[in-house]
Amino acid sequence: MFIIENYSLAVLFCFITMLCWGSWGNTLKLATKTWRFELFYWDYVIGVLLFSLFSALTLGSIGSQGRSFIPDLMQADFSNVSSAFIGGVIFNLSNILLSAAIAISGMAVAFPLGVGLALVLGVVINYISTPKGDPVVLFVGVALITIAILLNAKAYKNMGSNSSSTTKGIVIAVVAGILMSVFYRFIAASMDVDNFANPQMGKMTPYTAVFIFSVGMFVSNFIINTVVMRKPFVGLPVSYKDYFNGNFKTHLIGVFGGAVWGLGNSLNLIAAGKAGAAISYGLGQGATMIAALWGVFIWKEFKGGPKVNNIYLTMMFVLFFIGIGLIIYAGT
Repeated sequence: MFIIENYSLAVLFCFITMLCWGSWGNTLKLATKTWRFELFYWDYVIGVLLFSLFSALTLGSIGSQGRSFIPDLMQADFSNVSSAFIGGVIFNLSNILLSAAIAISGMAVAFPLGVGLALVLGVVINYISTPKGDPVVLFVGVALITIAILLNAKAYKNMGSNSSSTTKGIVIAVVAGILMSVFYRFIAASMDVDNFANPQMGKMTPYTAVFIFSVGMFVSNFIINTVVMRKPFVGLPVSYKDYFNGNFKTHLIGVFGGAVWGLGNSLNLIAAGKAGAAISYGLGQGATMIAALWGVFIWKEFKGGPKVNNIYLTMMFVLFFIGIGLIIYAGT
């Protein structure tokens, strides 16, 4: 299988992850102009699963190092398969909530609050489990990102939108962030992060773990998303009939969005072997700023707000980028 051999390439992969994880929400924004997010999400999950299988059968099955996908899957312990599967279930619940928050509050709010909180909590959780990097530099970076999140929340409240909608969007994003901070630990625990070239028996390679994780997402969607479809956060219930009435282009947008996220997920876990789980996860979740850039400058989600918001948003971007830089430096 393909394995990263140096830290610089691992960081590059994490930056690609950042772009992918911060940009898939654009497909949701495009689709929800005529399509409910609950329906979009089915195509998204299918895209994630298809990409994970493609990745496992290509990059995960070439080269002389590590184990190829099929042999690796056959030898995996049930406990490790279960761990990756549970990670997929937890992520699916958190991401459905994040999608709801995007539909209610927009990308520039939902991502910094939800994914930003996931970054902060996730770095702490992953560092405790597998310490790697300078802890002082790492957590100073996390502290700056926390301040950036609070500035984003302040700017959003200044927009003077409907108070109940504002509260609902913030609460959903926060719950999504808490859940999202946990999923990575489950999938990382199913792999031998310290030795992808000769992984411990029973553990999985990142390619196999990503596939099982994606299966967990897909299977759990029949329960989680079905409930959300019948009892939506906003609007009237939708049905499976509504989903199958969607046109090919709309379905394709969702599948593409899932494939974009899946690419980022695969590259992030491949990078974890060299960068460490905490740094790899933290850099990947820098997607919050990518999404905020899309929301502020492309979707104009803060247009018409008070001038003080320009200060808050500028400070948010500056602190976030400094924080990301410190997370990178912590692993050098």
